[in-house]
Amino acid sequence: MKTIPTVLVTGFEPFGGELINPSWEIAKALPSIIGSHRLVSHCIPTAFGDAIVAVAKLISKHQPSLVLCLGQAGGRSSISVERVAININDARIADNAGYQPIDEAIVAAAPAAYFSTLPIKTMVAAMQKEGIPAEVSSTAGTFVCNHIMYGVLHHIATNKLNARAGFIHVPYLPSQVVNGSAPTMALSTMRAGIEAAINASLRTKQDHKLVGGKLD
Repeated sequence: MKTIPTVLVTGFEPFGGELINPSWEIAKALPSIIGSHRLVSHCIPTAFGDAIVAVAKLISKHQPSLVLCLGQAGGRSSISVERVAININDARIADNAGYQPIDEAIVAAAPAAYFSTLPIKTMVAAMQKEGIPAEVSSTAGTFVCNHIMYGVLHHIATNKLNARAGFIHVPYLPSQVVNGSAPTMALSTMRAGIEAAINASLRTKQDHKLVGGKLD
């Protein structure tokens, strides 16, 4: 029997006093089949260390050809496809396990950074074509989102796995914001954007050279 290739998508549990996390709401709303791939979604802990362990186990179980981790970036107005993850944990708040690392390496004596192995500019262009606000971001932060992006890429690289991986930040849901105090995006819009981004990733091995840089 021919094995159907798999896309693994993860979202985080709520953190920082929130009751909902849009990354997981999007992940679980995605279809089970995209193109010729099956899609599996899992919620992972918003906790340093535990998040990487959880995704490493999922990779071992599902053996995906593509891993896409999603996370919340409150304050951003666009879906942000991350370019790079850096080898640092520097938490402004404690994670859900009560841990707050300051200026600690994610993996000791490992590379300073890993670049996404997904076609990030093609993914952004695919979302924009659907009228969905999207951008390339060159900062995944220093909280658990950057942590998991770095950890997954490091895991794939060191184990020489045949998988591509990356990370996307998403804005708040409207239900998370009171009186327009921060940008939001509807769940249906974000789900459509992530589906378009995944489709673009599956169709594209070599990213297109498109304008996506910033001056700041």
